[in-house]
Amino acid sequence: MRLIFIGPPGVGKGTQATLIKDHFDILHLSTGDILREEIAQQSTVGIKAKSFMDRGYLVPDNILLEMMEKRLQQPDSENGYLLDGFPRTIPQAEGLDDILERTNQVLDAVVSIELDTDTIVKRLSSRRSCKQCDSITNLLFNPPKTEGRCDICSGELVQRSDDKDEVVLNRLTVYNEQTAPLLDYYTNKGLIITIDGQGDIAVIKNNILEVLA
Repeated sequence: MRLIFIGPPGVGKGTQATLIKDHFDILHLSTGDILREEIAQQSTVGIKAKSFMDRGYLVPDNILLEMMEKRLQQPDSENGYLLDGFPRTIPQAEGLDDILERTNQVLDAVVSIELDTDTIVKRLSSRRSCKQCDSITNLLFNPPKTEGRCDICSGELVQRSDDKDEVVLNRLTVYNEQTAPLLDYYTNKGLIITIDGQGDIAVIKNNILEVLA
């Protein structure tokens, strides 16, 4: 099973990606994880990527695609994989198509998890991060036993700057401008599966599995 998960921040994409990859026993690959792995190994492509990151620049598409091609050809990806956070743009999607063609691989589906803006803002603005151990909790779904304190280490819970309402709305704007066009791209290829991100986690997981069956 080879899948792509698409969805705006706060939609529950990461949670569902973890559940689905466990169900199919496939790799859960994100560009962030692959970047960190290449940089830690001090590979040629990792050194290239780090040179941009150290200067505060986005890693160019050609370097991301080089890393992705290398990763998708490793033995542990033969059973399948779930791509999370990649591709983010049409040029990245086109580059991925070229990689898949060269490596004789075929995508099974692109899962798009959708949720209304108000709910996304409410979810993300309710997240709190522990200043001491960095664990994350959500005041809506699993509020702390002691208000303002982490259940794990009793550290102070704070709201991250990127979870504030105005920042969340900006993140959604960026998503709609850059990533949402991928929906049309993959719809035209007949690969899109649209899933409602509202509701119980287990129900959403089962809805995804039913469509993939």
